[in-house]
Amino acid sequence: MPKGKRKGKSASVQKSRADTIGITSDEDSINDNASVISIVSETKSIIEEGGDEVDEQTQEEVFEEKLREAIDGINQKSAQGRTSSLESVAKAFIKKCIPDFVSDRRLTLTDGIERSLKKGRGSEQAAAAQLAPLLCVQLGAGDEAEEVYKSLAPVLSVVAHDTAASPQARAKCCWALGLCIFLSGGEMADVIQLMESLETIFSGSYLKGNGTVPVVSADLASLHAAALSAWNLLLTLMAPDDIYVLMSEDTDVFAPQICQLSELLDSSHLDVRMAAGETIALAYELGREHNDDFQRANTPQLADKLRQLATDSHKYRAKKDRKQQRSSFRDILHYVEDDDPPDIQVRFGQEILALDSWCRKKQYDAFCQVLGSGMNLHLTENDLVREIFELGERLSPPYYAANKQTKHERHMMNSAAFKARTLSRSKHRDKRSAVMAC
Repeated sequence: MPKGKRKGKSASVQKSRADTIGITSDEDSINDNASVISIVSETKSIIEEGGDEVDEQTQEEVFEEKLREAIDGINQKSAQGRTSSLESVAKAFIKKCIPDFVSDRRLTLTDGIERSLKKGRGSEQAAAAQLAPLLCVQLGAGDEAEEVYKSLAPVLSVVAHDTAASPQARAKCCWALGLCIFLSGGEMADVIQLMESLETIFSGSYLKGNGTVPVVSADLASLHAAALSAWNLLLTLMAPDDIYVLMSEDTDVFAPQICQLSELLDSSHLDVRMAAGETIALAYELGREHNDDFQRANTPQLADKLRQLATDSHKYRAKKDRKQQRSSFRDILHYVEDDDPPDIQVRFGQEILALDSWCRKKQYDAFCQVLGSGMNLHLTENDLVREIFELGERLSPPYYAANKQTKHERHMMNSAAFKARTLSRSKHRDKRSAVMAC
């Protein structure tokens, strides 16, 4: 930084707050270059002084201060500002597990989300719906998450069924409804009622009465896929004997039949086909857990359709879509035909999560949908997530983490290695010079 233009301490701290949790605003974006320089120099000076513990405490305070500002921003007058604040809070909830901090502000957050869903439009509604399940993830199992769901479910449902709302916002609301009731541990009667509601949305991709595939736009197809994905997440909460009865051919209840789900495999949109295949695999797994003869009469015909999708080579489909579809439907076909379940291992830190069933894989994928890059952190630190995946108590920090080198120590070691390389290369250069001189 040029002399005479160094900013005061308060200015640099304010900039570092924005960088700490990845939150940006219009004001921060204007002076982006200056903030980066200030942060680097400020952080470097702290590290060089050897105050690692103090630095971590300072970063935590800065993180919480900036998060408080973002939460306050949810109620501002500007729609763009509210959207930015909602997105910033969501990023913070993904990056860190802070249940106590969130619990103290859950009413403010719930009111802000509800207001944005009611009065907002488009991206603001989508951002609010995205934040709702993250709030439940932070609160964990208990009455608080259930209260959040009961407060937000009515307005989320209204937006999800509002044909005037943007398809993206409606899709986010479908996901939020499914995830929030899953996380809050709602009554099974409420779960079934929500599943009925979600089916009215994705039924738009069923075949028409004359057996033809309906013409659905890409945006509406994404909405149908989101509703179906939320629906099959709730399917994992049901008892196997209930699935066996509800999805058999001689019943007339809320659950679509396997033949109806197989109609969705004819959709022209990849996300609908894959969501339908995933739902079929889940239904077969749960139904067979109760009785091995689940849908035995219909399995050969279904297997033929799955095999076509697993070997699809139609050039009118994008190469990436074909590859993704073949990979997914090969696994589904193996399970439907040979009862071969998934066998996936997820490594995080010093632990391994085994995804050895379609239900477990579905739940993991649903959490990845909401937590994104923060999935491993929440698997490690979030008690609710660990309980759902049966990971037990949190592990104590490993020995090497407690004895982790400081940046200053690593810098000194790298400097010593650099000097050694320089001396070695100098000797070789001297030898080459002597040979050429001869």
